Parts: sequence; C-alpha cells; structure tokens
Amino acid sequence: MPQNTTRLGLPVSGPGSLAKMPRRILAITIDWGCARLMSYAFFGDDNLATLLIFSATQYIFYVFVNASLGQLVAGSRLIRIDKPIAIGPWKSLVRVALLVLVIPVAVWDADGRGLHDKLAGTALIRRS
Repeated sequence: MPQNTTRLGLPVSGPGSLAKMPRRILAITIDWGCARLMSYAFFGDDNLATLLIFSATQYIFYVFVNASLGQLVAGSRLIRIDKPIAIGPWKSLVRVALLVLVIPVAVWDADGRGLHDKLAGTALIRRS
C-alpha cells in the first residue's frame, strides 16, 4: 500500500520514514514471543498472564526507550507526530491499550499508520 507521508513531514524512504510491514511484523513477533516465553516460564503459559506481560513490557519500553524490544531489534522506534519529544506515559498508555484490542491495529489510514498510532498521535519510523 503506498503511503502518503508528506502530511506527516516524514521522508518517503530511509531513516525517519514510516516503518514498513515486514519490520512491524518482525517486531510484534519478537514482542509476543518474549511475552509467551516469560508466561510459560513463570505462569505455565497462561493466556491472561501473556497478555499482561506483553502489555506491561510494551508500556515500560515505550515510556523509557520509545520502542519495544522487538521494534529495537527490527530497527524502528516510536515518535510523536505533534512534537519532537519522547512519547511519554499517556501516549504510551493509549497506544498499548489500543494495541491490545487488535482491531485498531488492523485499521490503516492513507498515511500508512494504524488506528492505534493515529489515536495516540504516534508513528513507528525506521531508525536505520
């Protein structure tokens, strides 16, 4: 899907451009895999524990690093669209809450951002 990133002020490609689907899929796979491993190790692979571990790790990483572990490995990070500062605790909370609901993640706009990013005022961009 072509992305209209000019409204966001982001480059079309290269560092600083929106992260494409392969990076996003790699990142979420790593994040869910880590949550599943921790859930298996400490809670017998309980589904609720997996969801809570996933949510907590996403939130902590977003607040302190502006990227989840998977996003760091995939070479991407989160930015705020409105200001060049860290996304902070509130935008992190909104993004994680919507991410866990799944449906906002599956709805995309012309900019190539999921509804969870649009409502949180964030964008996932390439670091490299």
